[in-house]
Amino acid sequence: MQQLFPDLWQTAAEHPFGPDVSTHAYLWLRPGGNVLFYNTGLPAELDTIERLGGIAWQYLSHRDEVAPGLAEIRRRFSALLCCHALEAPAAERVSPVDIAFAGPCLALPGLNVIPTPGHTAGSTCFRVDAAGDLTYLFTGDTLFPDGAGWGTYVAKGDRPTLRRSLELLRSPTPDVVLSSAARHPDGYRRTDRNGWQRILDRTIDDLR
Repeated sequence: MQQLFPDLWQTAAEHPFGPDVSTHAYLWLRPGGNVLFYNTGLPAELDTIERLGGIAWQYLSHRDEVAPGLAEIRRRFSALLCCHALEAPAAERVSPVDIAFAGPCLALPGLNVIPTPGHTAGSTCFRVDAAGDLTYLFTGDTLFPDGAGWGTYVAKGDRPTLRRSLELLRSPTPDVVLSSAARHPDGYRRTDRNGWQRILDRTIDDLR
C-alpha cells in the first residue's frame, strides 16, 4: 500500500480485467472507524490495513467489485458491507450486505452517497470531506482515468442516464478523483474547479 494523503491509503494495483486495466481500493482513516472503498484480494494489503486499524465499513461502487475478497474482509475485520440496493444481489453471492442504500444520503459524518446510474443500474459515487479541507470523489467506473484523458464504461442505451448522473458531480468540485478501475496505472488524479468542469463537459459531450 502507499499513502496518498494523511488520511488516505491506496492498495497495490490488481488486474482482474486484463493487463491494460488496473484496479485499486482505498482506505480512508477516520476516528470512528476506517472505511474501505471498492475491494482488494491481496493478502499483503490486508495485513497492512490491519496495522492501520482495520476496516469498519466497506463501500462498493457497483457489482464489478464483487470478488472473493469481500468474504475475507468480512471474516478478518467484521466490516459492514455497504452498496446500492440494486447491486446487493450480486454482492450477496459472496458476502451478506449489511447496508443497502437506494438514494443520496449522508452515510457517515463526512461521507456522502451519490447514486449515479449508467455504468450499472446501482452505480454509486462517494464524496468524502477529508483531512486538510480536501474533498475526495470516489467514482467507481462511472468516470475513470483513461490514458491522458478520461473515460466511461457504458452501454449505448444507458448514455442518457449516465449524462444525467455526471451532472450530479459538478458541485462541489473535488480535489482528488479516485476510480475503481482505470486504463492508467495510478487510478486517481488531482483536479481543480476549471479543470473538473472541462472534464465533465467533455465526457458528457462524448456520450451524446
